[in-house]
Amino acid sequence: MNEDKTSSDPRSTGQLNRRGVLAAATAAAASASLAAPCAAADTPARTKPAGRKIKLGWLGCGGRGLWLAKLFRDHGGYEFTAVADYFPDLVQAFGEELGVPKARRFTGLSGYKKVLDSGPEALSILNVPCFFPEQAAAAVAAGCHVYIAKPVAVDAPGCLAIGAAGELATRKKLCFLVDYQLPTDPVNREVVRRVWDGGLGRLCAVTTIGQGGGANQLPDPAKGKTIAGRLRNLIWCADIPLGGDPIVNYDIHIIDAAIWALRSRPVSAVGHARVCRPAPHGDRQDLAFIVYECPDGVLWNHQTLVLPDHGRESLACNLHGLAASARIGYDGTSFLRGGPKHFGGGKVEDLYKQGAVRNIATFYQSVVEKQCDNPTVQRAVDGTLTAILGREAAMRGVRITMEELIKENRKLHVDLSGLDA
Repeated sequence: MNEDKTSSDPRSTGQLNRRGVLAAATAAAASASLAAPCAAADTPARTKPAGRKIKLGWLGCGGRGLWLAKLFRDHGGYEFTAVADYFPDLVQAFGEELGVPKARRFTGLSGYKKVLDSGPEALSILNVPCFFPEQAAAAVAAGCHVYIAKPVAVDAPGCLAIGAAGELATRKKLCFLVDYQLPTDPVNREVVRRVWDGGLGRLCAVTTIGQGGGANQLPDPAKGKTIAGRLRNLIWCADIPLGGDPIVNYDIHIIDAAIWALRSRPVSAVGHARVCRPAPHGDRQDLAFIVYECPDGVLWNHQTLVLPDHGRESLACNLHGLAASARIGYDGTSFLRGGPKHFGGGKVEDLYKQGAVRNIATFYQSVVEKQCDNPTVQRAVDGTLTAILGREAAMRGVRITMEELIKENRKLHVDLSGLDA
């Protein structure tokens, strides 16, 4: 599979089959993190293998999945032992490219279980986000280290399940890394360090922009008899129960960055959203404008668009204080200008690839050196909950608190009928 309203909402009816691991009981434990600071990441590793190969299972063979697997191969510290994807053609192409034995190429919804049964040391999860919580929990239960793409979930119960899986991984001395690239960039890291050192003075406002390009870049064809055709070629981005909506599956990069810089998540959100494309088949929103309120009164404005907007910066986070202002982003120039910690900044270079390369190296080092504090997990949970909070506030057109979102504990339904088990 390819990677990168109220309780009466039809999306909320029923539960996603094969996701029994997403127990509602996790809500009470995770709600305590509402005001918890996010852990800072350590300096990204550049470790190359030292005579040690990690036996790696793989989920998700399309687009970014195959591309990322080649970076794992180039690192040199990994051996691909088993692979799964819903689609046989993707599995076979991946297996041939990465040298996975034919007997360890699995398909269907349960393919991930067969990968885990084959006994890998670690598992990379890069298929469709609605499946991530179940697959990650199963991997940790099987004793596997986890390398997982974003977003970690599409609903609040899924986020809480990821948090629980990450906590269990730490207790079991397993590594669990969420593959966000922006916080690995050295220029972004220097800006955020100076923000944390008080370089902005009193922080007053945050603005973030997510811009996914024109609507044609996210296909939304007519639906078939089953959802099989929507599990590849990024079509899942058009269906909120599958991909979470663009704010969750694309804007999450910059929402995660804002959470990283703020070291806390918002307490509430209010907004509005619209569908603009002329013939929608999925339920994704094409634009949304959201205002988050942070615990210390800071206001955070987020804009998301799946519309042509040439020349406007995407995935940018601007932080405005009384003494200075700062910018971090997925590309362009990051800086902190003015105030006692002035930093002229520099270019964020080739982050899509280099961020992944850094994370692959960090994951390797964490596994071989048994560094299992897993600092990316709680930030990923907080960031994804923030994106979901914004999505729900904008779609409903009301103010929602984070506490209310978590207490709703509402799973999004995915109809898996007619799919190959």
